[in-house]
Amino acid sequence: MKPFFPSPGILPVSHWFRLGVLFFLTVVCAKQQFAQPVLPYRHPRQQGSAELLENIRKLQVVGSALYVAAHPDDENTRLIAWLAGERKLTTTYLSLTRGDGGQNLIGPEMGDLLGVLRTQELLMARGVDRGEQMFTRANDFGYSRHPDETLRIWNRDSILADVVWAIRKTRPDIIINRFDHRSPGSTHGHHTASAMLSLEAFRLAADPLAFPEQLAFVKPWQAGRIFFNTSWWFYGSQEAFQAADKSNLCAVDAGTYNVVRGMSYTEVAARSRSMHRCQGFGSTGTRGREPDYLEWLDGTPMPASVPESGGSPAWADPLTGMDLSWNRLEGGSAIAQHLARAEKMFNPDHPEYCVGELLMAREKMELLRSDPRIARKQAETAELIRQCLGLWAEAVAFSPHAVPGDSLKISLELVNRSSL
Repeated sequence: MKPFFPSPGILPVSHWFRLGVLFFLTVVCAKQQFAQPVLPYRHPRQQGSAELLENIRKLQVVGSALYVAAHPDDENTRLIAWLAGERKLTTTYLSLTRGDGGQNLIGPEMGDLLGVLRTQELLMARGVDRGEQMFTRANDFGYSRHPDETLRIWNRDSILADVVWAIRKTRPDIIINRFDHRSPGSTHGHHTASAMLSLEAFRLAADPLAFPEQLAFVKPWQAGRIFFNTSWWFYGSQEAFQAADKSNLCAVDAGTYNVVRGMSYTEVAARSRSMHRCQGFGSTGTRGREPDYLEWLDGTPMPASVPESGGSPAWADPLTGMDLSWNRLEGGSAIAQHLARAEKMFNPDHPEYCVGELLMAREKMELLRSDPRIARKQAETAELIRQCLGLWAEAVAFSPHAVPGDSLKISLELVNRSSL
């Protein structure tokens, strides 16, 4: 048998030198490729001080946004990352389908199994950009030529009810559509249908006569504004976009740099979008200013703004005029004071120093539990207290199976890693 590597005498010394250099660079470069672990959605883990500080700041915002589109991977991860990270909103992506009708670039799963795969990829993406995820009952039956066909196959009223439910459940201050409701027949029928249903549900969600069976679990809700997340692509070309009237458009900077995380939201978004592996949607992050355009459709009008030179939309905040602080709730000002003091007292070496203020804030939240947004804030506060304490609790069963009446041996580990 011949040796896999030739003896040194077979190759000139210069060749061996080059191979040595190549080997050295391979080892060095491998060490420089820092691992970027992606934990399962909501996987419990101990956060570092930077994340704890961000979460204290997020607790001080009582607001949410709902992003609506048709399929997994339709969402704009840049805008979701910006809304969740920069504006600290509870940001939910409502995907009307689970992507069962698409293709698969990485495995044999198709149909229902592809829907399972793409669902998991969406959850992984939200774990990166820090959004939330919801679905409707709509079936991705493949390409549709027109929204009328789509809505007939979906059972329009059922999916409209699901969108209304999502709005009432998440109580968004703003809703953002990924697609244009005014373009039937020009693109995928699922896309146009998602925008049409969202725009209709924007008003219906506030109507107690619409889908009244839901009111046993949720209350009517009127979102403040609804937008279309447009871009030059929807205009046919960049030249057409530059020439279009943009008085109804505003721009937000999705490239904003988050100094606490050490990344821009476009970099966060690239990692999030790269979770859509079966669709081949991996991307690299960009840096610098990156506009995302929003066209106001309905709700509270945006303040008048003058487009920038060259016809570019004015930079504006889609949440202008909305109070997203605890002051929007009766009795919320006391909670806001405790949370502000918690942020002021935060010590990266001793995050437990702010736990007292967090406990008092959570206690006062109990008085406002009639508002469905408070239960979420209470849960977030409890988790933040646990994280600031470095508290670890884990129960491990010695057997994977048990039936009622059995005895089950469990090992419990409980550690408080703080000085409190």
